[in-house]
Amino acid sequence: MESIDDVLLESDDKMTKAVEFLHKELGGLRTGKASPSLVENVQVEYYGTATRLREIANISTPEARLIVINPYDPTSLGAIEKAILAANIGITPMSDGRIIRVPIPELSEERRRELVKVAKKLAEESRVAIRNVRRDANEAIKVLNKGGKATDDEKNASMDEIQKYTDVHIKKIDDMLAAKEKDVMVV
Repeated sequence: MESIDDVLLESDDKMTKAVEFLHKELGGLRTGKASPSLVENVQVEYYGTATRLREIANISTPEARLIVINPYDPTSLGAIEKAILAANIGITPMSDGRIIRVPIPELSEERRRELVKVAKKLAEESRVAIRNVRRDANEAIKVLNKGGKATDDEKNASMDEIQKYTDVHIKKIDDMLAAKEKDVMVV
């Protein structure tokens, strides 16, 4: 049977993972600037295996609106181009036979608003995940209390601690969303 400490550690860990997941998802959302995170997780069919682009190519951003992809294996150029187009992220790769250049077009006002909506939806999904972790942790603590493995004082203190974790992690999500919103809306 787990203890209150186990429940607290597990809930903090799960909440942190929800925040990290959101961070990764927001990184993949396109802003007006070039960023390797935009394409690094694109799945490329490489010798019959789906492989992340960052594992088979060097990705750099020499200019604010340009991503340069330099594959370790030049024969994978076509597969990389296909994968970027299939990822449907609104960018078109251009190959010169050695490297792939991906110019990042300016975002329209309408597209910016759509991206902010997507970011808000992702943030809300993360908040819900954190609240679910809080609910599960509180239930586990109530079970420990009923089973005589925790006193009422321990139960109340633990539930307060879980609420603090929840508040801290939701604040991180709100901060990340505000930063992404600002990033997307800047022309």
